[in-house]
Amino acid sequence: MAKPHYKSARKSDRSSKANRRGSVAPDSKRIAGEADTKKAAEQSLPPRRRYQGERLKETTGVVLESPASADYALLDSGDGEKLERYGSLLIRRPEGQAIWQPALAASEWQKADAVFTGDTDEEGQGRWKYLHDDLAETWPMSFDGLKYFGRFTSFRHTGVFPEQAAHWHALQKAIGSATRPVRMLNLFGYTGLASLIAARAGAEVTHVDASKRAIGWARENQLFAGLEDRPIRWICDDAVKFCAREERRGNSYDVILLDPPAYGRGPKGEVWQLFTHLPHMLDLVRSLQSKNPLMTVLTSYAIRASHFAIHEIMQEVFTGMEGRIESGELILRHESGGRALSTSMYSRFVSPECVL
Repeated sequence: MAKPHYKSARKSDRSSKANRRGSVAPDSKRIAGEADTKKAAEQSLPPRRRYQGERLKETTGVVLESPASADYALLDSGDGEKLERYGSLLIRRPEGQAIWQPALAASEWQKADAVFTGDTDEEGQGRWKYLHDDLAETWPMSFDGLKYFGRFTSFRHTGVFPEQAAHWHALQKAIGSATRPVRMLNLFGYTGLASLIAARAGAEVTHVDASKRAIGWARENQLFAGLEDRPIRWICDDAVKFCAREERRGNSYDVILLDPPAYGRGPKGEVWQLFTHLPHMLDLVRSLQSKNPLMTVLTSYAIRASHFAIHEIMQEVFTGMEGRIESGELILRHESGGRALSTSMYSRFVSPECVL
Protein backbone atom coordinates (compact mmCIF):
# COMPACT_ATOMS: atom_id res chain seq x y z
CA MET A 1 0.00 0.00 0.00
CA ALA A 2 1.25 3.45 -0.88
CA LYS A 3 2.72 5.47 1.94
CA PRO A 4 0.43 8.33 3.05
CA HIS A 5 1.66 11.72 1.89
CA TYR A 6 1.81 14.55 4.39
CA LYS A 7 2.32 18.24 3.68
CA SER A 8 2.94 21.25 5.84
CA ALA A 9 -0.27 22.60 7.31
CA ARG A 10 0.86 26.09 6.37
CA LYS A 11 0.09 25.31 2.74
CA SER A 12 -3.60 24.97 3.33
CA ASP A 13 -5.49 22.88 0.78
CA ARG A 14 -7.70 25.34 -1.11
CA SER A 15 -9.42 22.52 -2.83
CA SER A 16 -12.68 22.02 -4.01
CA LYS A 17 -15.27 22.16 -1.49
CA ALA A 18 -16.41 24.73 -4.03
CA ASN A 19 -18.48 22.09 -5.72
CA ARG A 20 -20.05 20.90 -2.51
CA ARG A 21 -20.61 23.69 -0.04
CA GLY A 22 -19.94 26.77 -2.20
CA SER A 23 -16.84 28.50 -3.45
CA VAL A 24 -16.76 32.25 -2.90
CA ALA A 25 -17.74 34.70 -0.23
CA PRO A 26 -21.06 36.47 -0.85
CA ASP A 27 -20.86 39.94 -2.40
CA SER A 28 -23.11 42.10 -4.54
CA LYS A 29 -21.49 41.13 -7.86
CA ARG A 30 -21.66 37.45 -7.08
CA ILE A 31 -25.29 37.69 -5.94
CA ALA A 32 -26.23 39.54 -9.14
CA GLY A 33 -24.34 36.99 -11.21
CA GLU A 34 -26.03 34.09 -9.45
CA ALA A 35 -29.43 35.65 -10.12
CA ASP A 36 -28.64 35.82 -13.85
CA THR A 37 -27.33 32.24 -14.00
CA LYS A 38 -30.28 30.98 -11.94
CA LYS A 39 -32.73 32.57 -14.39
CA ALA A 40 -30.87 31.11 -17.37
CA ALA A 41 -30.74 27.69 -15.73
CA GLU A 42 -34.48 27.70 -15.02
CA GLN A 43 -35.20 28.47 -18.67
CA SER A 44 -33.03 25.58 -19.86
CA LEU A 45 -34.50 22.89 -17.58
CA PRO A 46 -36.87 20.29 -19.05
CA PRO A 47 -40.51 20.16 -17.88
CA ARG A 48 -41.07 18.32 -14.61
CA ARG A 49 -42.36 14.76 -14.76
CA ARG A 50 -45.71 13.66 -13.33
CA TYR A 51 -46.09 10.61 -11.12
CA GLN A 52 -49.19 8.51 -10.52
CA GLY A 53 -50.07 6.43 -7.49
CA GLU A 54 -50.60 6.61 -3.76
CA ARG A 55 -48.65 8.77 -1.38
CA LEU A 56 -46.06 6.65 0.43
CA LYS A 57 -46.16 5.85 4.11
CA GLU A 58 -44.17 8.50 5.88
CA THR A 59 -42.43 9.48 9.08
CA THR A 60 -41.32 13.07 9.63
CA GLY A 61 -39.32 14.79 12.31
CA VAL A 62 -37.00 11.78 12.70
CA VAL A 63 -33.76 12.77 14.41
CA LEU A 64 -30.73 10.61 13.64
CA GLU A 65 -27.89 11.02 16.10
CA SER A 66 -24.28 9.99 15.47
CA PRO A 67 -22.62 9.21 18.81
CA ALA A 68 -19.10 10.19 19.78
CA SER A 69 -16.34 7.70 18.97
CA ALA A 70 -12.61 7.31 19.46
CA ASP A 71 -12.08 9.27 16.23
CA TYR A 72 -14.62 12.06 16.63
CA ALA A 73 -16.52 13.94 19.31
CA LEU A 74 -18.33 17.27 19.52
CA LEU A 75 -16.90 18.68 22.75
CA ASP A 76 -18.78 21.98 22.95
CA SER A 77 -20.58 24.60 20.90
CA GLY A 78 -21.80 28.15 21.35
CA ASP A 79 -21.36 31.78 20.32
CA GLY A 80 -21.30 30.73 16.66
CA GLU A 81 -18.51 28.15 17.02
CA LYS A 82 -17.94 24.49 17.78
CA LEU A 83 -15.06 22.68 19.45
CA GLU A 84 -14.41 19.19 18.09
CA ARG A 85 -12.00 16.31 18.60
CA TYR A 86 -10.76 14.58 15.44
CA GLY A 87 -8.65 11.71 16.70
CA SER A 88 -6.08 13.44 18.91
CA LEU A 89 -6.60 16.89 17.34
CA LEU A 90 -8.77 19.61 18.86
CA ILE A 91 -10.34 21.80 16.17
CA ARG A 92 -12.30 25.03 16.55
CA ARG A 93 -14.58 26.10 13.68
CA PRO A 94 -17.50 28.46 12.96
CA GLU A 95 -21.01 27.05 13.48
CA GLY A 96 -23.95 29.32 12.69
CA GLN A 97 -26.48 27.05 14.41
CA ALA A 98 -24.78 27.45 17.80
CA ILE A 99 -26.59 30.59 19.00
CA TRP A 100 -26.29 29.65 22.69
CA GLN A 101 -23.41 30.16 25.11
CA PRO A 102 -20.58 27.60 25.35
CA ALA A 103 -20.78 25.15 28.22
CA LEU A 104 -17.03 24.69 28.68
CA ALA A 105 -14.67 27.29 30.09
CA ALA A 106 -12.73 29.54 27.71
CA SER A 107 -9.51 27.82 28.81
CA GLU A 108 -10.78 24.56 27.24
CA TRP A 109 -11.44 26.27 23.91
CA GLN A 110 -7.95 27.77 23.97
CA LYS A 111 -6.47 24.26 23.87
CA ALA A 112 -7.50 23.89 20.21
CA ASP A 113 -4.69 22.71 17.92
CA ALA A 114 -6.24 24.50 14.92
CA VAL A 115 -8.70 27.39 14.64
CA PHE A 116 -10.48 28.39 11.43
CA THR A 117 -10.28 32.13 10.88
CA GLY A 118 -11.49 34.61 8.28
CA ASP A 119 -14.80 34.31 6.49
CA THR A 120 -17.31 32.48 8.69
CA ASP A 121 -19.96 32.19 5.99
CA GLU A 122 -20.63 28.61 4.90
CA GLU A 123 -19.66 29.50 1.34
CA GLY A 124 -16.66 31.64 2.17
CA GLN A 125 -12.95 30.95 2.18
CA GLY A 126 -10.67 31.41 5.12
CA ARG A 127 -7.58 29.92 6.67
CA TRP A 128 -6.45 27.96 9.65
CA LYS A 129 -4.40 29.22 12.57
CA TYR A 130 -2.20 26.46 13.99
CA LEU A 131 -1.00 26.15 17.56
CA HIS A 132 1.91 23.91 16.55
CA ASP A 133 4.30 24.68 13.70
CA ASP A 134 4.73 20.99 12.88
CA LEU A 135 1.01 20.24 12.60
CA ALA A 136 0.39 18.14 9.47
CA GLU A 137 -2.17 19.22 6.92
CA THR A 138 -3.38 15.62 6.61
CA TRP A 139 -3.94 13.17 9.44
CA PRO A 140 -5.27 9.60 9.73
CA MET A 141 -8.75 8.77 11.03
CA SER A 142 -11.12 5.81 10.81
CA PHE A 143 -14.78 4.86 10.80
CA ASP A 144 -15.70 1.43 12.12
CA GLY A 145 -12.21 0.22 11.24
CA LEU A 146 -12.13 1.87 7.80
CA LYS A 147 -9.15 4.20 7.54
CA TYR A 148 -9.21 7.56 5.75
CA PHE A 149 -7.54 10.98 5.81
CA GLY A 150 -8.78 14.15 7.44
CA ARG A 151 -7.41 17.39 5.99
CA PHE A 152 -7.53 21.11 6.70
CA THR A 153 -9.19 22.92 3.77
CA SER A 154 -9.79 26.59 3.06
CA PHE A 155 -13.54 26.04 3.31
CA ARG A 156 -13.32 25.13 7.03
CA HIS A 157 -14.17 21.50 6.33
CA THR A 158 -11.98 18.50 7.09
CA GLY A 159 -13.17 16.09 4.40
CA VAL A 160 -15.42 14.18 6.76
CA PHE A 161 -18.92 14.95 8.03
CA PRO A 162 -19.30 12.95 11.26
CA GLU A 163 -23.08 13.39 11.41
CA GLN A 164 -23.30 11.19 8.29
CA ALA A 165 -22.26 8.21 10.41
CA ALA A 166 -25.97 7.56 11.06
CA HIS A 167 -26.45 7.04 7.32
CA TRP A 168 -23.22 5.07 6.99
CA HIS A 169 -24.38 2.54 9.59
CA ALA A 170 -27.73 2.20 7.80
CA LEU A 171 -25.95 1.80 4.47
CA GLN A 172 -23.74 -1.00 5.78
CA LYS A 173 -26.72 -2.83 7.23
CA ALA A 174 -28.86 -2.49 4.10
CA ILE A 175 -26.11 -3.75 1.78
CA GLY A 176 -24.94 -6.46 4.16
CA SER A 177 -28.50 -7.78 4.60
CA ALA A 178 -29.29 -7.88 0.88
CA THR A 179 -29.55 -11.36 -0.65
CA ARG A 180 -28.49 -10.17 -4.12
CA PRO A 181 -25.72 -8.06 -5.67
CA VAL A 182 -26.12 -4.34 -4.90
CA ARG A 183 -25.20 -1.44 -7.19
CA MET A 184 -24.80 1.98 -5.57
CA LEU A 185 -24.56 5.47 -7.07
CA ASN A 186 -22.97 8.15 -4.88
CA LEU A 187 -23.66 11.64 -6.28
CA PHE A 188 -21.69 14.66 -5.04
CA GLY A 189 -19.54 12.01 -3.36
CA TYR A 190 -16.67 14.32 -2.27
CA THR A 191 -13.91 12.42 -0.44
CA GLY A 192 -15.52 9.03 -0.84
CA LEU A 193 -16.23 7.73 2.66
CA ALA A 194 -19.74 6.54 1.83
CA SER A 195 -18.42 4.93 -1.36
CA LEU A 196 -15.70 3.08 0.54
CA ILE A 197 -18.11 1.98 3.27
CA ALA A 198 -20.53 0.62 0.67
CA ALA A 199 -17.78 -1.13 -1.29
CA ARG A 200 -16.44 -2.75 1.87
CA ALA A 201 -19.99 -3.98 2.64
CA GLY A 202 -20.11 -5.66 -0.77
CA ALA A 203 -21.65 -3.15 -3.17
CA GLU A 204 -20.48 -2.23 -6.66
CA VAL A 205 -20.08 1.54 -6.45
CA THR A 206 -20.17 4.44 -8.91
CA HIS A 207 -18.85 7.62 -7.29
CA VAL A 208 -19.46 10.99 -8.99
CA ASP A 209 -18.04 14.38 -8.05
CA ALA A 210 -17.35 17.51 -10.09
CA SER A 211 -13.97 18.15 -8.45
CA LYS A 212 -10.75 16.48 -9.63
CA ARG A 213 -9.16 17.31 -6.27
CA ALA A 214 -11.98 15.62 -4.38
CA ILE A 215 -11.70 12.52 -6.60
CA GLY A 216 -7.95 12.47 -5.94
CA TRP A 217 -8.54 12.67 -2.20
CA ALA A 218 -11.12 9.86 -2.45
CA ARG A 219 -8.64 7.64 -4.24
CA GLU A 220 -6.06 8.41 -1.54
CA ASN A 221 -8.61 7.24 0.99
CA GLN A 222 -9.23 4.05 -1.00
CA LEU A 223 -5.50 3.19 -0.94
CA PHE A 224 -5.16 4.06 2.72
CA ALA A 225 -8.17 1.86 3.56
CA GLY A 226 -6.67 -1.05 1.60
CA LEU A 227 -9.75 -1.28 -0.65
CA GLU A 228 -8.06 -0.77 -4.03
CA ASP A 229 -9.37 -4.16 -5.20
CA ARG A 230 -13.03 -3.22 -4.61
CA PRO A 231 -15.29 -2.36 -7.57
CA ILE A 232 -15.48 1.45 -7.43
CA ARG A 233 -15.74 3.71 -10.47
CA TRP A 234 -14.39 7.19 -9.71
CA ILE A 235 -16.00 9.66 -12.12
CA CYS A 236 -15.27 13.40 -12.32
CA ASP A 237 -18.38 14.86 -13.90
CA ASP A 238 -21.36 17.12 -13.42
CA ALA A 239 -23.88 15.02 -11.48
CA VAL A 240 -26.94 16.12 -13.50
CA LYS A 241 -25.27 15.42 -16.86
CA PHE A 242 -24.00 12.06 -15.63
CA CYS A 243 -27.47 10.99 -14.47
CA ALA A 244 -29.02 12.08 -17.77
CA ARG A 245 -26.53 9.90 -19.65
CA GLU A 246 -27.14 6.96 -17.33
CA GLU A 247 -30.87 7.28 -17.97
CA ARG A 248 -30.30 7.17 -21.74
CA ARG A 249 -28.06 4.12 -21.31
CA GLY A 250 -30.76 2.33 -19.32
CA ASN A 251 -28.56 1.85 -16.25
CA SER A 252 -30.04 1.49 -12.79
CA TYR A 253 -28.99 1.34 -9.13
CA ASP A 254 -30.27 -0.28 -5.95
CA VAL A 255 -28.92 2.43 -3.63
CA ILE A 256 -28.51 6.12 -4.52
CA LEU A 257 -26.99 8.78 -2.27
CA LEU A 258 -27.25 12.53 -2.94
CA ASP A 259 -25.48 15.16 -0.89
CA PRO A 260 -25.74 18.26 -3.11
CA PRO A 261 -24.39 21.72 -2.31
CA ALA A 262 -26.59 24.78 -1.94
CA TYR A 263 -24.58 26.33 -4.79
CA GLY A 264 -21.76 25.02 -6.94
CA ARG A 265 -20.19 24.68 -10.36
CA GLY A 266 -19.36 21.62 -12.40
CA PRO A 267 -16.02 20.90 -14.13
CA LYS A 268 -17.12 22.78 -17.27
CA GLY A 269 -18.74 25.71 -15.47
CA GLU A 270 -22.15 24.08 -15.05
CA VAL A 271 -24.18 25.97 -12.45
CA TRP A 272 -25.94 24.20 -9.59
CA GLN A 273 -28.62 25.94 -7.50
CA LEU A 274 -30.20 23.58 -4.97
CA PHE A 275 -33.79 24.78 -5.04
CA THR A 276 -33.73 25.28 -8.83
CA HIS A 277 -32.06 22.05 -9.89
CA LEU A 278 -32.93 19.51 -7.19
CA PRO A 279 -36.44 18.68 -8.52
CA HIS A 280 -35.03 17.85 -11.98
CA MET A 281 -32.19 15.92 -10.37
CA LEU A 282 -34.67 13.82 -8.41
CA ASP A 283 -36.67 13.10 -11.58
CA LEU A 284 -33.49 11.58 -12.99
CA VAL A 285 -32.80 9.71 -9.75
CA ARG A 286 -36.28 8.19 -9.84
CA SER A 287 -35.65 6.91 -13.36
CA LEU A 288 -32.34 5.36 -12.24
CA GLN A 289 -33.99 3.18 -9.58
CA SER A 290 -33.59 -0.54 -10.15
CA LYS A 291 -36.65 -2.80 -10.31
CA ASN A 292 -36.20 -3.55 -6.61
CA PRO A 293 -34.35 -0.56 -5.09
CA LEU A 294 -33.19 -0.67 -1.50
CA MET A 295 -32.85 2.97 -0.50
CA THR A 296 -32.25 6.50 -1.74
CA VAL A 297 -30.87 9.09 0.69
CA LEU A 298 -30.94 12.85 0.15
CA THR A 299 -29.02 15.09 2.55
CA SER A 300 -29.19 18.89 2.50
CA TYR A 301 -26.96 21.26 4.39
CA ALA A 302 -29.25 24.19 3.48
CA ILE A 303 -30.37 23.92 7.09
CA ARG A 304 -32.21 27.25 7.04
CA ALA A 305 -34.97 25.51 5.07
CA SER A 306 -37.42 23.08 6.66
CA HIS A 307 -36.93 19.35 6.32
CA PHE A 308 -40.52 19.27 5.08
CA ALA A 309 -39.31 20.94 1.86
CA ILE A 310 -37.12 18.00 0.88
CA HIS A 311 -39.63 15.54 2.40
CA GLU A 312 -42.40 16.68 0.08
CA ILE A 313 -40.26 16.64 -3.07
CA MET A 314 -39.18 13.09 -2.19
CA GLN A 315 -42.84 12.15 -1.65
CA GLU A 316 -43.70 13.55 -5.06
CA VAL A 317 -40.90 11.82 -6.93
CA PHE A 318 -41.32 8.40 -5.28
CA THR A 319 -45.13 8.38 -5.51
CA GLY A 320 -46.43 4.96 -6.55
CA MET A 321 -43.36 2.98 -5.47
CA GLU A 322 -43.36 0.31 -2.78
CA GLY A 323 -41.77 1.69 0.35
CA ARG A 324 -41.79 4.60 2.76
CA ILE A 325 -40.29 8.06 3.16
CA GLU A 326 -38.44 9.06 6.35
CA SER A 327 -37.33 12.65 6.88
CA GLY A 328 -35.79 14.72 9.63
CA GLU A 329 -32.44 16.05 10.80
CA LEU A 330 -28.96 14.77 11.52
CA ILE A 331 -27.54 15.88 14.85
CA LEU A 332 -24.39 15.66 16.91
CA ARG A 333 -24.63 15.70 20.69
CA HIS A 334 -22.02 17.07 23.04
CA GLU A 335 -19.75 14.30 24.27
CA SER A 336 -20.80 15.08 27.82
CA GLY A 337 -24.46 14.64 26.85
CA GLY A 338 -27.36 17.05 26.94
CA ARG A 339 -27.06 19.72 24.25
CA ALA A 340 -27.52 18.70 20.61
CA LEU A 341 -26.36 20.49 17.46
CA SER A 342 -28.38 20.14 14.25
CA THR A 343 -26.12 19.90 11.21
CA SER A 344 -28.30 19.00 8.23
CA MET A 345 -31.64 17.78 6.95
CA TYR A 346 -32.27 14.47 5.25
CA SER A 347 -35.01 12.53 3.52
CA ARG A 348 -34.76 8.93 2.46
CA PHE A 349 -36.81 6.43 0.49
CA VAL A 350 -36.67 2.96 2.04
CA SER A 351 -38.07 -0.13 0.33
CA PRO A 352 -39.85 -2.94 2.23
CA GLU A 353 -36.85 -5.18 1.51
CA CYS A 354 -34.35 -2.78 3.04
CA VAL A 355 -33.15 -3.65 6.55
CA LEU A 356 -31.90 -0.62 8.53
